[in-house]
Amino acid sequence: MNAEVFLDTNVLLYSISQIPEEATKQRIADTLATTVTFGTSAQVCQEFYVVATGRMKQFISPATATEFVRKLMRRPFVPTDAELIQEAIAVRVRFQVSYWGAAIIAAAQRLGAKTIYSEDLSHGQHYGSVQVVNPFLTAKPV
Repeated sequence: MNAEVFLDTNVLLYSISQIPEEATKQRIADTLATTVTFGTSAQVCQEFYVVATGRMKQFISPATATEFVRKLMRRPFVPTDAELIQEAIAVRVRFQVSYWGAAIIAAAQRLGAKTIYSEDLSHGQHYGSVQVVNPFLTAKPV
């Protein structure tokens, strides 16, 4: 299954944020999540669940987070398997990024995505066939 773009965990978390200071980021993230054909990975779903149910300032219930993750897994989805781990290690070595960032890049490449929307990876950077875009750089507070 292919995806137009890959949404990193932080974008998905902003899409559900109810924190007033994050209203602009929430609007941008929600627009991305509802208007582009995006894919995700097991890693992103795991991170989303952990953060959304425990570390956010205003987190959601485990049941709501579980339903959100189930919906994510119906989209183009990359499981963590032996090949993805090997691909991520190769990306980490080639581009000198963290393993976790490399796993996001490897998953996006596997989906055929050309863009990763992320606040955590380097904006504008090309990693092989994928470019990172931080959708919040030009965001103006509401």
